[in-house]
Amino acid sequence: MENIDKKRHSLAHLLAAAVLEIFPDAKPTIGPVIPNGFYYDFDLPLPISENDLEKIENKMREVLKTWDKFEDKEVSAKEAKEFFKDNEYKLELIEELEKAGEKINFYTAGNFTDLCAGGHIDNVKNIKSGSWKLDRVAGAYWRGDEKNKMLTRIYGLAFETQEELEEYLHNQEEAKKRDHRKLGKELNLFHIDDMVGLGLPLWHPKGALLWRIIEDFWYEEHLKNGYELVKTPHIGNRTLWETSGHWGFYNESMYPPMEIGQSLEEKQQNKKTETSEEYLLKPMNCPFHVEIYKSSPKSYRDLPLRWAECGTVYRFEKKGELSGLTRVRGFTQDDAHIICRENQVEDELKKVIDFILFIYKSFGFDLEKVKVYLSLRDPKNKDKYAGSDSGWDFTEGILRKVAKEKKLDFIEELGEAAFYGPKLDFKINDVLGREWQCSTLQFDFNLPERFDMVFTNNEGKEERPYVLHRALFGSFERFIGLLIEHYAGAFPLWLSPVQIKVIPVRESHNVYAKEVYEMLKQNNIRAEIDLEDENLGKKVRAVKVSKIPYWVVIGDKEVESKEFTLESREGQKTEALYFEQLLELLKTQIQDKT
Repeated sequence: MENIDKKRHSLAHLLAAAVLEIFPDAKPTIGPVIPNGFYYDFDLPLPISENDLEKIENKMREVLKTWDKFEDKEVSAKEAKEFFKDNEYKLELIEELEKAGEKINFYTAGNFTDLCAGGHIDNVKNIKSGSWKLDRVAGAYWRGDEKNKMLTRIYGLAFETQEELEEYLHNQEEAKKRDHRKLGKELNLFHIDDMVGLGLPLWHPKGALLWRIIEDFWYEEHLKNGYELVKTPHIGNRTLWETSGHWGFYNESMYPPMEIGQSLEEKQQNKKTETSEEYLLKPMNCPFHVEIYKSSPKSYRDLPLRWAECGTVYRFEKKGELSGLTRVRGFTQDDAHIICRENQVEDELKKVIDFILFIYKSFGFDLEKVKVYLSLRDPKNKDKYAGSDSGWDFTEGILRKVAKEKKLDFIEELGEAAFYGPKLDFKINDVLGREWQCSTLQFDFNLPERFDMVFTNNEGKEERPYVLHRALFGSFERFIGLLIEHYAGAFPLWLSPVQIKVIPVRESHNVYAKEVYEMLKQNNIRAEIDLEDENLGKKVRAVKVSKIPYWVVIGDKEVESKEFTLESREGQKTEALYFEQLLELLKTQIQDKT
């Protein structure tokens, strides 16, 4: 355990000790380390709120003065049960340790003793003042099971220094300002409506245009990179999902089948139907692409095939797990499947990696901060995986090889592979340093076997192809949510739904302002015009709030000289521009993706 984790774990003990000082009847349960801090769950005799955190934090500082270091003592199950006889949560943990034949340890600091596996700072007095604080209060079910009692969870933050804590708190405040749900409403991009359904975003004109800009870019670059486009339905017959295996192994994320044999009217009238079929909303596009492959015989000369689709899928999410655009029930994957021969795999992997990095760079992310995770199978439990040992050895080895050759900053994660194949997961950092899961490059041994995918090799024999799943954004919804927060809604010119606003000073300037507006539109510049009968200051404030990159004001001078002053949301001004110069400036920035 790294030193910062030891510090955080020690503070979790300190939190439990302080809570017991204030609420002697409280029952501490568990208090693990988490990224950026720690938490502890309590069964409390009365509810608390975040208004109580200062009191608890002060008590923690008071208790800390009496502590020195943690003393470790191994105890028997009997001793442990006697010590925690009034705490059913600790007793449950002790019984599990006893049953598993594991050691039971107590750790004591000052007057506080807890059941613990260890990992504490050597001297608690070395915890720097100002480097930690309590953060918030939340509810949490015991062991994460909603059937169990709801406990009170107190979260804390802890870093090596006060400066790191202050930087984190600053970023948290900045993150609130950048929240895509907040900005989505303020910038009139999207909303989620209870009547339509939770987890089903409604895209407003500006949001839909932003989506279209991104999707057009996606299509254009895929066609440049040798992909062919396919399109598949939103629902599929139950037989398809049984064949693919989703019916059994993915059923927790799928919606129940719908019966297709009668109309809604017939159902409402309780009419019986003699024959019917069951269809399911698709959670993935893969089986449809496989069926396209199987629709005609394939030769080794046909491979590789690169089939791409922006396909909307539907996955069951509990109401409490939904979150803006980042966790929804219906989303559009930027999906692609590459079907190839073994001797083509390495080149295809390299091409996808180059494509992924190109996408990140195009949308303004720092390639130096891209983290990659190589998910491998658990060598001790090979029976749970589809495919052969030779297939796994080849695909894991080739993923590792190309990751090294492409100089990716990657970490190997043993046992993290899906049952159907190893993969590379790509995570990017936004402007606040937060990590986001985006691209995935995944081998699949399952579908080729289940659907008996074959091609005729150069010896005239049937051979199984390799299948690669690949997504660049992950999903459009989540990626757009990320972009909104990364740019705080101030998109670069090429991405902005509105690139420039034309603002006439008075109604007498409207005629020429409309001419300028129309000329911009005819030259494929996304423009708006403000014809409201308002003062100029209010119009300019409105365009700044809307985070539009540029605007031009049309007054007497502009009408007479036909020259413009281009103003930007960053406060820059470019004066004395004729329309052709204005147009050239805008088009150059758009072309450069700035």
